[in-house]
Amino acid sequence: MANQINKDIIIFDGECNLCNGVVGWLLKFAPEDLVQFVAFQSSYGQQLLEENNFPTTQLDTVILMDKYGIKTHSEGFLKIISKIPRWQPIATVLGFIPKLFRDFIYKSASRNRVKWFGNSNNCNIDFRQT
Repeated sequence: MANQINKDIIIFDGECNLCNGVVGWLLKFAPEDLVQFVAFQSSYGQQLLEENNFPTTQLDTVILMDKYGIKTHSEGFLKIISKIPRWQPIATVLGFIPKLFRDFIYKSASRNRVKWFGNSNNCNIDFRQT
């Protein structure tokens, strides 16, 4: 998969309000030609998950697919924000936090995201025209 990617792909839960908020924030700052956002509920999202042996019924992490491979959980999130020039210093600093601790926080937020932020019946992101 890594050799086939021309544009980074971010797979996210399109029905999660927290995920939609983060994607909306990324759309404001990420270089337009860098990232393609794909809701895991979409047919393309399902296809990518199947091709890469991820579960297709539920998503508990953001998934970054780029030319270097696949990253998930805190590592995926840090890699995503490190691609945004103004956020690179923050990603670098957060990268010094041990992965075990970062993933504990990430997985705790992931488990509670619907309880804390709610869910919607569909993706409410207004994607750029590409």
